[in-house]
Amino acid sequence: MKAGAVRADASAAHSRASANPEEAIAVAGVTLVADPAGALYWPDERLLVIADLHLEKGSAFAARGVLLPPYDTAATLARLARLVERYAPRLVIALGDSFHDDGGPLRMSLGDRSALKALQRGRDWVWIAGNHDADLPDDIGGSHADALALGALTFRHLPSAQAADGEIAGHLHPQARVARRGRAVSRRCFAGDGRRMVMPAFGAYAGGLNIRDRAIFSLFGALTFTAHMLGARRLYAIAAEQCLPD
Repeated sequence: MKAGAVRADASAAHSRASANPEEAIAVAGVTLVADPAGALYWPDERLLVIADLHLEKGSAFAARGVLLPPYDTAATLARLARLVERYAPRLVIALGDSFHDDGGPLRMSLGDRSALKALQRGRDWVWIAGNHDADLPDDIGGSHADALALGALTFRHLPSAQAADGEIAGHLHPQARVARRGRAVSRRCFAGDGRRMVMPAFGAYAGGLNIRDRAIFSLFGALTFTAHMLGARRLYAIAAEQCLPD
């Protein structure tokens, strides 16, 4: 093969990878699309799932005298808007701690509230109750639930203590740490073993918990699950036992 053809083939392969950075992940026999932005999409149901937006975390900290730039809500909603435009879901499920506290909706700017309403327009939207925002006001739009079961999957905020096939949960903000080119790199990640999945936090100001922390690995019984690390343009699937502790 000529060098020019090799370069053309390589360029085409790179373009396909760039256009399709997602990774297919099966949970309880259901094939989901994991997006490197930190969301899951279920094509058969046209369902988009995000977890732990923690909207208005900046204003919550400011009220306690800890000053953070007040742009986290706008940044998080802008990232979510790109996903909604990309997948055009019929249903969006927000897996709890969507606001940093119950007063978050009242502190939203008019611009951010309008942006949220625009995202909800023309589709169903379900707020799953979290431990930070268990009592959201009705005027925030969408519907409210403690959990939602759909087919083989169940969507909730807090992962079940016992093994739960088909569970998609948030709350724990999983983050993986690996050695790369002589230094340690930490990234948010999906944590799953084919039976259940813990999603990364989506919020701009949301922190992370190392997947080797007992709160995470005990859900799977041991380090026998996979960390799907979020990269700038793709996901990186790494066995949990190969990841580093903090």
